Amino acid sequence: MSTVSQSAPPGRLDRALDWIERAGNRLPEPFMLFVLLTLVVAVLSSVMAAFGVSVMIPDDDEVTPVRGAFSGAGLEFFFTGLAENFIGFPPLRTVVTIMLAVGLAERCGMLAALIRLAFSGAPRWMLPYALGFIGVSGSVMADSAFIIIPPLAAIVFKAAGRHPVAGLIGGFAAVGAGYSTSLLVTSLDALLAGITNGVAATLPVTGTPVTPISNYFYNVVSAVVLSLIAGLIIDRVVEPGLVRSAFPDTEVEEDDRPAPTPDDPTAEPTSSTVTTAERRGLRLAGVALLVLTAAVLVLVLVPGSPLRNETGGYLPKSPLLDSVVTLVFLAFFVPALAYGIAAGTIRRGSDVPALMGRALKDLSGFIVLAFILGQFIALFAWTNIGAWLAVSGADLLRAIGLTGYPAILGFVVLASLLNLFVVSGSSLWTLMASVFVPMFLLLGYEPAFIQGAFRVGDAATQVMTPLNPYMIVLLTFVRRYQPNAGLGTVIAKMVPFVVPFWVAWVLVLTVFYAFGIPLGPGVGVHVQP
Repeated sequence: MSTVSQSAPPGRLDRALDWIERAGNRLPEPFMLFVLLTLVVAVLSSVMAAFGVSVMIPDDDEVTPVRGAFSGAGLEFFFTGLAENFIGFPPLRTVVTIMLAVGLAERCGMLAALIRLAFSGAPRWMLPYALGFIGVSGSVMADSAFIIIPPLAAIVFKAAGRHPVAGLIGGFAAVGAGYSTSLLVTSLDALLAGITNGVAATLPVTGTPVTPISNYFYNVVSAVVLSLIAGLIIDRVVEPGLVRSAFPDTEVEEDDRPAPTPDDPTAEPTSSTVTTAERRGLRLAGVALLVLTAAVLVLVLVPGSPLRNETGGYLPKSPLLDSVVTLVFLAFFVPALAYGIAAGTIRRGSDVPALMGRALKDLSGFIVLAFILGQFIALFAWTNIGAWLAVSGADLLRAIGLTGYPAILGFVVLASLLNLFVVSGSSLWTLMASVFVPMFLLLGYEPAFIQGAFRVGDAATQVMTPLNPYMIVLLTFVRRYQPNAGLGTVIAKMVPFVVPFWVAWVLVLTVFYAFGIPLGPGVGVHVQP
């Protein structure tokens, strides 16, 4: 059995991280945080209404008053709209629909098999870059990517004679720091778009409606750039640092490890190879996806297609763009069904709803959070505080001359700092979008562009905060290879990813801004008159 050396005395980094953890732990859980914020909005709106505060919205002929929540009209709004505010929360229907299909693809084993196939087929020198690519695009699996990708990467790295902890650290960093972008349309795109539209709808000038593909061009470029950077950091910084590390690379013997249980999310996969049944399933899933793509193309391209708009096109608005949720659902559901049947993980018709039901069970936390998020957004819009803050903030930015790109960079920096304490992207975007989407919209920026800027701050810094719940899971993985590793050690190894990711992502955003490149189909940087 291996021996575990005593930990070194805490250094400055560990003390700083301990302070951040203590400070962050004083924040309520996201649900209670938004309960408190809803109460703050209710009290503040009532005080402002009592003092007769109002706002003149541009292009609006009448003055808009701030309405108090603790009034007759406010109480009527609350009692009659509680259920509607919840069910009408824009991301709820979209995310639940997409996650039904993604959950089936995950539960039937298709996503894990696809990852192992992509890893195992990469040459030894290419492994870090393959890991960077797969990790950055791993958000297609939502939070499960934090649990699936790192241990699989460790196994593949070890089998190739590379440091397994480099696979663990690199996989986690690529997933987390690049979480807000992907080559594929994910449920996160739908979630952010729903929140953005819900906030933008509170103003007379709403800009171009945001869809799950409104940031697609921007996401593709960001994903490619960040994938290459992640691979380079893993190969040139993280792995050499592990080799030079003062920590022994003693591996824990089998009898030192607790026996994994089937429900243990940290249980290490037993093999990095793809079985014959899994290969058969992946082949059939690929065929099913090709057939589905061909069928959709025929439906879209046929003259008189019901998915075209009134002019026979697709932009800026058409039934095709309004069908993104359906297309994403089918793109996961159909291949997953084919894979499950071929691989033997789906044997009966009843297996399909059972697997999808397990995915919904995993989504229960989001559904509960959506209840209070819906109330917060609805009340924030009804009181007109958002409009007042937006106009006041825009006036302030104009007064100090900070109306151009420096204001966007300031917004990204703020999001990055807040992300250290509020790691839930939906919670943070709900909070920030309520103020900044209307503010920047009045300055002439498309909501989709502000959403794209938020993605930088939402993802890049979350891998270095101990408030990330998956950090403890990662530490459990790392201790299988380095028993004396601590939380500070793990976070310290994340720092090399944060700054390059942040800088590179901001540069991508800057290029789109400077050259006016569309962020997605029919969506630019500035609102068109």
